Amino acid sequence: MDRTSTERFPVNQDILQLPVKILPQPDETTCGPTCLHAVYRYWGEDEALPGVIQRTGRLEYGGTFAVFLACDALRRGYNATIYTYNLNVFDPTWFLQPGVDIAERLQLQREVKVDYRLQQATTGYLEFLALGGRLRLLDLSRYLIRGILRRRLPIITGLSSTYLYRVAREHGPEDEPDDVRGLPSGHFVIIAGYDRERRKVLVVDPYQQNPYAGTQEYWLSVDRVVNAVLLGIVTHDANLLIIHPRCPPRQEVP
Repeated sequence: MDRTSTERFPVNQDILQLPVKILPQPDETTCGPTCLHAVYRYWGEDEALPGVIQRTGRLEYGGTFAVFLACDALRRGYNATIYTYNLNVFDPTWFLQPGVDIAERLQLQREVKVDYRLQQATTGYLEFLALGGRLRLLDLSRYLIRGILRRRLPIITGLSSTYLYRVAREHGPEDEPDDVRGLPSGHFVIIAGYDRERRKVLVVDPYQQNPYAGTQEYWLSVDRVVNAVLLGIVTHDANLLIIHPRCPPRQEVP
């Protein structure tokens, strides 16, 4: 299942592109498990998409969190690292002070904050930590993204599709575009390549009706993608998720 050999991923110094292939998401709320399925396929698995969707944790009104995807991977024997930028869930000081028990802080926070999505995210993160998942708080930059990709690791990211696509916010049960009543929407895509000269990243998108070039793979400015990730905090996204087979300690993702 280990496909980290550089011989299998020829790249030049300026353009790096991982062979990630994705299926169209079956409905409006299954972008997350569809991305997860694509990463499993990248690592050599051949499970059908419906099985991944059925197994992945869901929110009451559809959709999922990156941490639910990560927990599925951990239960299947993968390693999972989340780079978080969600200050609604995590206090920055938890990562700066040595010896902080983040699970304990999450439990305490859950007792004093009653927001539904925060409660659901907390449940997921407590399981994630118990399963051996790793949390990181590092400045989000093109250097971080490129460094991860150079290790031949695709990046699942939860971000603001409203900002990524530059489309109207959405309103109502059918998510109709509405620039006045609408609210921002979240989405999952995979970052699978980097063009250093043009400062663009390759976005692998499960949403077939995306506004870019009529394809599920397109190159966008790294600045646009970074900002879309950070604005994902509005929908409890704002993260990078790295999933890979277990490997010797010296090869672990930093």
